[in-house]
Amino acid sequence: MLKWQIEVLHLKLKRSSVSAPGTQATKVNFLVQVSDGTFSGFGEAAPNLRYGETPELLLQQYKVLLMAGLPHVPSMEELLQLLEQHPPINALRFAIEAAYLHYFCQHKGIPVHQLLGQPAPEPQATCYTLAVTDPAQVEEYLRQERLERFRYLKLRVSPEQGDELVREVQRYTDQPLVLEGHESWQNPEELLRFLHGLEREQVLFMEQPLPASKAAMYAQIKNISPVPLVADESVTDLADFELLRTQFHGVSITPMKAGGYLNTVRLLQEAKKAGMITVLGSGLETSLGAWSSMQLSSAFNFLALDGFLMLEEEPFGLVLEQEGMLFLK
Repeated sequence: MLKWQIEVLHLKLKRSSVSAPGTQATKVNFLVQVSDGTFSGFGEAAPNLRYGETPELLLQQYKVLLMAGLPHVPSMEELLQLLEQHPPINALRFAIEAAYLHYFCQHKGIPVHQLLGQPAPEPQATCYTLAVTDPAQVEEYLRQERLERFRYLKLRVSPEQGDELVREVQRYTDQPLVLEGHESWQNPEELLRFLHGLEREQVLFMEQPLPASKAAMYAQIKNISPVPLVADESVTDLADFELLRTQFHGVSITPMKAGGYLNTVRLLQEAKKAGMITVLGSGLETSLGAWSSMQLSSAFNFLALDGFLMLEEEPFGLVLEQEGMLFLK
């Protein structure tokens, strides 16, 4: 019988403004461990309020899975069956699947990426999300954080301050930019005016400017947008790529939102089949979450695995960042 454990991680953010709308300057994640007494596997759960995931719900569902027979599951196939019979939120599903898969790979002496059928992870560049929303703070922030070391930067924008904020960042750096819309535009014409006003050569793409529910609006502007549009909130564990390809040029896939390694690989394969840009995303996770995601990273076009860099104290040190490059420890 395997022993499962769960531990609360209280994570402090370096700056309160890095948190997504509705979140605080601290983040509650969970560390899930499975062990047979000799070999162990670990996974991280980072619940996301945007999708109705709360720490309380996660713990309730974890108890349900324990009572349903989680400690007695003898194989990945039966684990997947259990998770289908008692479906948890995606963050918990990822943590449990990852912990078991890491345990299995350690027990069998197999690299995680190999079991998943992916190329070996190599040192790769990640973007860095600016934790600043006041244009007056941009110059000092870029200097203090030494952000010139990153190959490209991500900037959270909104209709209220998008123009000014982007212009101010472009005054002080010529690094390529990724714009993160967080579903904050409601009007496609207003969005197009914003996009046409950009110095477009410096903008790589924009993530999810309109709400995920506005499929018709995305289809209306996709082919006339001067900047590639990338789905973020529109992609969770489920994704209709026949529909997505009419709305977006690319997709950002986050294993935590996808509910596990296996579904992330499936989504990646579908995105590539649809000929879309692929971005490997993350939330506010520790380096355990980043390490897990990096097992798939060589198959993606872009990496946005900077969540662990937003933490005041990162507890595991499994991924190192040097000059904007991520290295597995």
